[in-house]
Amino acid sequence: MHDLANNIDNFPQGHPVRVYIEENFLIKNLFKELFQTDINEDFQAFYNIFNQLCEVEKHFARKENQLFPYLEKYGWTNPSQGMWAFHDQIREEIKYVRKQVEEKNLDNLLNDAMNLYNSLSHLMQVEEGRLLPNALTMLSEDDWKEMYEGDSEIGWMFATPPVRYPEMTEEEYIHPSQDKKKRKLPFSLDDRTHYDEGYLTPEQVNFIFKFLPVDITYVDENDRVVFYNRGDDRVFPRSAGIIGREVKFCHPPKSVDQVLKILEEFKAGRQDTAEFWIQFKGKFIHIRYFAVRDDEKVYKGVIEMSQDITDIRKLEGDKRLLDWE
Repeated sequence: MHDLANNIDNFPQGHPVRVYIEENFLIKNLFKELFQTDINEDFQAFYNIFNQLCEVEKHFARKENQLFPYLEKYGWTNPSQGMWAFHDQIREEIKYVRKQVEEKNLDNLLNDAMNLYNSLSHLMQVEEGRLLPNALTMLSEDDWKEMYEGDSEIGWMFATPPVRYPEMTEEEYIHPSQDKKKRKLPFSLDDRTHYDEGYLTPEQVNFIFKFLPVDITYVDENDRVVFYNRGDDRVFPRSAGIIGREVKFCHPPKSVDQVLKILEEFKAGRQDTAEFWIQFKGKFIHIRYFAVRDDEKVYKGVIEMSQDITDIRKLEGDKRLLDWE
């Protein structure tokens, strides 16, 4: 069934393959509208249609983060490399056309839009002629059924989401954030804990905190320090003696009132964040506090995060290539 576009009705509503094809139809129709719009007479309409076309980013992101991982599971890695690179090329083309639109450089805009259309047309041909037919032969029905949860987190090009595949009653529906279904993974779950998404061993958790380029301190709902990360380049020194200590005793007297004010506002639910920046030992330090709450919005503590952003503040333009040599 390589002529997928002409056989779309063979797929149930909401099936991921059907949705990809329907988005391709939408892309073609939007370009048709775009080229029928007189850019000089109705620039705003042209601008709005182009913005709709930019939603193709969701089409790309679902493939990269959803479809490609399933294909990798069955040993087909080419799309994760070649097609992803093609996505990035088109992203650059979209970025260029957007710049011309926003600056109203209209002289060559239609030619630029036509080049973008040609690139997307080629991509759609590859999708419908190779990618999706191969995916249909590789992926199981369970794979396609699992895909909706992740797809819905990324989104679609449509204003209204497609129906769920497979359809579920309201009582059966599980929000993606609550989806705890175990799926076949290429690693053992022994000694791993399931987090919001993903599974980590205690060692991996420790590595993450150790190598994060930020200082993190976690104060529980009883105002006691229960954790800090022991990185090699901490901004502010910490020692094991603070674990279990009331946080008001972990700050110099001149700043205690501010700390207590933050805790009071977080506990009352009136504020969720607080931030400061200071000059410290020749460095520019960004300090942030985040209220931690459970699903019922019950206060569970506060995270203090400090980061040396001296060099980050100096960044300008883009850096897309390695310069290790």
